[in-house]
Amino acid sequence: MLTNQSEFYNLYICKPLLEVIMQQHFRLKEYKVLAFRLLLAYLFYFFARLLFYFYNSALLKIDSPSDFFVISYYGLAFDTTAILYLNLLFILFSILPLWNNTTKKYQLFLFYLYFTTNLLGYATNFIDFIYYKYTFARTTIVVKNVLEHETNKSKLFLSFVVDYWHVFVLFLLFSFLWVYVYKKVAVKYELPTKKMHYFGYSVIQFLIVAVLIIAGIRGGDLSKATRPINLLDASRHVKKGAHADLVLNTPFAIIRTMFSNNFVKPNYSDVTEQIIATKIQPIKEYHNNVPSHPNVVVFILESYGREYSGAFNKKSGIPNFVSHTPFIDSLAQHSFIFTNAYANGRQSIHGMSSVLAGIPSFKDAFTSSPYPKQKIESLVSTLKKEGYSTSFFHGAANGSMGFLGFGNILGIDSYYGRTEFNNDAQFDGFWGIWDEPFFQFMKQTLDQKKAPFFASIFSVTSHEPYNIPTKYKTTFKEGTLPIHKCVAYTDFALKQFFKTAKKQTWFQNTIFVFVADHCNQIYYSDYQKGINRLAVPILVYQPNSKYVGIDDDFAQQIDIYPTILDMIGYPKPFRSWGRSLFDKKSSQPFFINSVGDIYQIGKGNYICTFDGKKAIGFYDKTDKGLEHNLIDQRNAEMDDLELTCKAFIQDYMNRVIDKRLTSKK
Repeated sequence: MLTNQSEFYNLYICKPLLEVIMQQHFRLKEYKVLAFRLLLAYLFYFFARLLFYFYNSALLKIDSPSDFFVISYYGLAFDTTAILYLNLLFILFSILPLWNNTTKKYQLFLFYLYFTTNLLGYATNFIDFIYYKYTFARTTIVVKNVLEHETNKSKLFLSFVVDYWHVFVLFLLFSFLWVYVYKKVAVKYELPTKKMHYFGYSVIQFLIVAVLIIAGIRGGDLSKATRPINLLDASRHVKKGAHADLVLNTPFAIIRTMFSNNFVKPNYSDVTEQIIATKIQPIKEYHNNVPSHPNVVVFILESYGREYSGAFNKKSGIPNFVSHTPFIDSLAQHSFIFTNAYANGRQSIHGMSSVLAGIPSFKDAFTSSPYPKQKIESLVSTLKKEGYSTSFFHGAANGSMGFLGFGNILGIDSYYGRTEFNNDAQFDGFWGIWDEPFFQFMKQTLDQKKAPFFASIFSVTSHEPYNIPTKYKTTFKEGTLPIHKCVAYTDFALKQFFKTAKKQTWFQNTIFVFVADHCNQIYYSDYQKGINRLAVPILVYQPNSKYVGIDDDFAQQIDIYPTILDMIGYPKPFRSWGRSLFDKKSSQPFFINSVGDIYQIGKGNYICTFDGKKAIGFYDKTDKGLEHNLIDQRNAEMDDLELTCKAFIQDYMNRVIDKRLTSKK
């Protein structure tokens, strides 16, 4: 019984009126149905993942049902990206303020739009129930390149349907079930009474949904510090490499590689296996040193271009050169440094694959291609064969830059990131833990390792927005470029690391290697030149060793892997496109990288630019600006350099695509 007039007013007037406003202006009923329809996609993707495991359980080998659900949980991010991409048009037409959205004809249009895109994508999951057994990876857009040369596509498809009829039947059953459940929840016909209110609120909701869609497609993160998730990120969530394929779904794998695959076998008519073996020597074996087992620590320094260090510019001739790395300059006096070295890629993840696995990145990053999830011979795998424990350190959020995923593919034993550091008081507020405390964290962790060990660290601080800890604001002042103070701070962090590490017994029996992942801000005009934009320092330091000196010949990141194996006297053959920097007898110094669609290779007296089909320029090795094209003066050495470039590209593409990144033929 109502006690007063106010209660009557609230119950019978205000509440119904509010419900009408919410339903009409905010279109809650439509959004609830939209959410239901999208959630249905998640449910059926879960069914597809379950069936994928059922068909491939012998290959995937999950220990318990709980493990499957954990993998499925991590798969939600990849499902979200695929579902949102496939349903972009459906979502758009579902939320546009068209006033007739709830009519029967419009809802029928949405029905066909929804199932045309979703079932097309969903079918690719079912194809992988069988196809996975032959490729050991989720299908990517590369399948288009495989099929486009087939003349009997219809026959192949019919053969698949007949031979694997049970997969086709399952697809039909789940499709009909999806349609059946979809129809159980429908939008009620209802026209808006106040069109201006309806339109205004719809625009606001549209913008909110757009932001959510972008976040979902990127993998749940809108921050500048991360890039959209790709195939590589699936590996960061698993301990067994094969489980990454269970985290993934096939529509995601196809969509993410749809516009990024430049991995195609070139098959140059003048390149033979003999030429590859002679010019490239992809399988190497060194016997220059007695086998030993020193520890190995590789510093990959973020954005640490060669321009910033005085030790690497003594012969540059740059007037009034200013160095920002006093510690590295002092260490260089007791090290072997390479003053004419270049990066084999342009981004951080390119640096990791080049340095640790000897795999360069050209037009597209190897790690973002359809091919990174395969057996890869690398510093990690070869040293593990020799009894080394392996670690990777990166002070950013675990998984940032794809390092955790690629580290798992390489087989790194222990990954240490911001999570393991476990003290956000040292967080820079943008990228990760400041270099100084994180370098000390690595030192303390290595103190606990049993020799021999291999460790690599990827620094963080020398990156935009170019901040340093507040307590050092007056110590490392602004240079001519914002990055200079960060470079000086990281150099100081290295000094502090060495100061404490020298006190440990493991220090004297350790090889230290320093290299940049890529270049960054440029001040001196000499480094504005095309070739020098990829110039990086390489420094090798081993206490009380013979490795002291300066080498001004060509060098590159992919040389680090074979150089270390040469130094420790690794006794077995291994796959490497690089060369030992201390062995000029069996191979000639060179570098190779790319800018856009153009390859750049330098060897001997020349630098060659190559468009993928033919050489388009030859330049004297000192012409780092590529200003004087000598192509009209072609000679035998130039012809040989072009052939070497072709041989490198052909062997690279063939081995990556055919999954032969080991010493086995």
